[in-house]
Amino acid sequence: MVELDWDDVARVIEAALAEDTGADKGGVGSDLTSALVIPADLCFQGGMQARHAMVVAGLPVAEAVFRRVVPQASFTALAQDGDRIGAGAMLARIEGPARGLLTAERTALNLLQLLSGIATQTAAYAERIAGTRCILLDTRKTIPGLRRLSKYATRCGGATNHRMGLYDGVLIKDNHIAVCGGVGAAVQRAKQGGVPVEVECDTLDQVAEAVAAGADIILLDNMAPNTLRAAVALVGGRCRTEASGGVTLETIRAIAETGVDYVSVGRITQSAPAVDIGLDWT
Repeated sequence: MVELDWDDVARVIEAALAEDTGADKGGVGSDLTSALVIPADLCFQGGMQARHAMVVAGLPVAEAVFRRVVPQASFTALAQDGDRIGAGAMLARIEGPARGLLTAERTALNLLQLLSGIATQTAAYAERIAGTRCILLDTRKTIPGLRRLSKYATRCGGATNHRMGLYDGVLIKDNHIAVCGGVGAAVQRAKQGGVPVEVECDTLDQVAEAVAAGADIILLDNMAPNTLRAAVALVGGRCRTEASGGVTLETIRAIAETGVDYVSVGRITQSAPAVDIGLDWT
């Protein structure tokens, strides 16, 4: 079971609803259209439906949005996060006061469509490397403020999370190396922290230097498959290897088959298209 960070979910929902209703400008916020057009006592019954095939992620988040605005709303989930569903499949049925549910609708759908889009894109990449021993990783290339939810969605799609942020892992990149004066010097400094050290390498010479310095993971950046194979052979199992940089659906299989332990893909969060989900009055 993929777990949500509910404190983070609450933070995102509060910010999103405040933005949509103007509560972030002071006051309680409002939905002018619903207040003027929808009778106060009208009940809404609706169905949330997938318009095309997808991997679901964020359905409990959507429910939490509706319940934040209409605590007494009835929300019946007909799918679970991580499910692969086809076009036309029903995700949920919703019932409650129309004004409140229509106020919550766009925020709920925006989050659900974004997260399901990430999960769907992730699943496509995971499928391409099925049968290899290579593990798909996400990256920090996420929309600011939505990182934990985005990385939750990649897990729903079959990826493993890389570090969550700058605070929970060491990854020495090219600018760190430039400032420190070399791969070996940067790795040796980082090893003093007593945590696993990953270092980005652009050349085989840097790979050799990183291994000699005691790196725990080497990120092989923008290397062609033949160079990746040479790097894996050079490492010889002394540390783990991760391929990254410009990975696409067309290239990921060949990269995974070079023997690297991981392949990280920024596109699964940075460029995933939102899926199309409708909420229709029934």
